[in-house]
Amino acid sequence: MRHEASNNQSELEAFTSKDYMKFLLPSLFGILFFIIPIPTEDGITIPVAFLANGVNGILGEWVPILAVSIITVAVIATAVAKIFRPTWVTSSPFWTNLLDVSRNWVIARTAGMIFALMTILTLGPDFIVADITGGLLIYDLIPILFTTFFFAGLLLPLLLNFGLLEFVGTMLVKLMRPLFTLPGRSSLDCLASWVGDGTIGVLLTSKQYEGGFYSKREAAVVATTFSVVSITFTIVVISYLNMENYFLHYYGTITLAGVIAAIIMPRIPPLSRKTEDTFDGSAKKTDEVMPKGVSVFSWGKEKALFRAKGSQGPGATLKEGFQNVLDMWIGVLPIVMAIGTVALVIAEFTSFFTIIGTPFEYILMAMQVPEAAAAAPTMVVGFADMFLPAVIGSGVESEMTRFIIACVSVTQLVYMSEMGGLLLGSKLPVKFRELVMIFLLRTLITLPVVVAVAHLIF
Repeated sequence: MRHEASNNQSELEAFTSKDYMKFLLPSLFGILFFIIPIPTEDGITIPVAFLANGVNGILGEWVPILAVSIITVAVIATAVAKIFRPTWVTSSPFWTNLLDVSRNWVIARTAGMIFALMTILTLGPDFIVADITGGLLIYDLIPILFTTFFFAGLLLPLLLNFGLLEFVGTMLVKLMRPLFTLPGRSSLDCLASWVGDGTIGVLLTSKQYEGGFYSKREAAVVATTFSVVSITFTIVVISYLNMENYFLHYYGTITLAGVIAAIIMPRIPPLSRKTEDTFDGSAKKTDEVMPKGVSVFSWGKEKALFRAKGSQGPGATLKEGFQNVLDMWIGVLPIVMAIGTVALVIAEFTSFFTIIGTPFEYILMAMQVPEAAAAAPTMVVGFADMFLPAVIGSGVESEMTRFIIACVSVTQLVYMSEMGGLLLGSKLPVKFRELVMIFLLRTLITLPVVVAVAHLIF
């Protein structure tokens, strides 16, 4: 890349108005779709999520059928690729990467298909097809993921390919690196993850990692630290616990606890032990060294315009968008169904989470939290699904305790019915045991912050 400091100004003058438009127009549309919150009848959301919900509303009961069909096709295509190795797969890096997966992923995809078919056809044991297990995934979660992946995947190149990340990254590198040990370009990723939706954040992070812009450590940190649930869903949680009048206190506490966790988590295992290697082992593409005598704004603009100038045309951009969609539909949906079903079955039909939640009873008692015994299981059951703590905690009488349950359940971030399955189904460098550790560590870090604020409020 042409980045000699001595002639930086002449480099900037070499760009044409077309180069500026290639940077500004796609980037502005990307910000509009992924970052700018908009008010709706159901609360605040972002346009990508609004479009996804709109399609779900229009298609209705057809969305689960379409999603299960895609999952089934994904498994059949995977089997064909593994057994027959057709030329259309072996000659294409995209299809090889997507379909020629390891044995464990073949098993997981197949299990997801079986659970999906059993649920939508109402065949098999009740603990698989019940409304609180397989039914919750097929009729509530999978349809949202299906449509969100379509719009987010299709529009994601607007954020990635036209210089926006280069510009924002340069402007914020002096904030992101010392606070969160992350490159400046991750700021836009983190913002989209936090303000928008965790699923969109995982998709964006995964593409940045596969593109060589994040190291393994950086990708793992962004994906497990900033991929918060949408603002709309936080409203659902606080409303379910009958505490809507505390929403500002609630979201402020979530933000405070989340930022503190984001500062601490990258500096302790398992995230701190991740290597600085890239996805394919090549040198990381991000260059954060700014020449002397050049302003931050000018340097960011230089990098952004250079990236925009080298971007491909509309056809290639559209093709990349559809490849993103297929990558998530085929690679992630079956995994979410498989892992999510197993996690919900364990949570709903066994006492596993009640037993392992016992130590939190004593922790909550030491923090002078009312009804500690009733609240203890909610501290761990969120690992299966983020909404379960609210369901279990809805019977707690203490407003203070319900407030704590609502805040902690959101700041834990890792829940297997969605985020955990997405992370494991993607190419991001995180393992199941690491997700367990991250979940517990985030709980131990955010719980004292939430309880301290709760004591001040109540």
